[in-house]
Amino acid sequence: MAERYYVVREDILPEAIVKTIQVKNMLQLGEAATVHEAAERAGLSRSAFYRYKDGIYALNQFERERIVTISMDLMHVSGVLSKVLGLVAASEGNVLTIHQTIPLQGMANVVISVDIGSMSQPLPVLLEAIKEQNGVRKASIIGQG
Repeated sequence: MAERYYVVREDILPEAIVKTIQVKNMLQLGEAATVHEAAERAGLSRSAFYRYKDGIYALNQFERERIVTISMDLMHVSGVLSKVLGLVAASEGNVLTIHQTIPLQGMANVVISVDIGSMSQPLPVLLEAIKEQNGVRKASIIGQG
């Protein structure tokens, strides 16, 4: 079954859902050091927090956590992948996964998944910088979500 998402006004949500969001906010802002402390302050059981925490996101946080998958053909030359990863880091993207094939005929396919939610520049600018990097023969976005 495909995941489905809804935008729901806070005042009609069940109390446990609202308190789960409060606990997550306290933890994120450093207002509480542990789940136990934050849950206790919010008046929520830890079991309820753990039941809901992975399915509840503030809309602005959900929008920031965007993941793209980029496929690249890189020359088998020392430092090419490192320079590409440096470009991602410089743009404040966060590399989540890297998959690289064994180089054949001097070329390797590399697929990276990147969290672009906090990037300081638009994705097309990063992609263009990757394409212009020495040793990159091809780069394209193959997934976004």
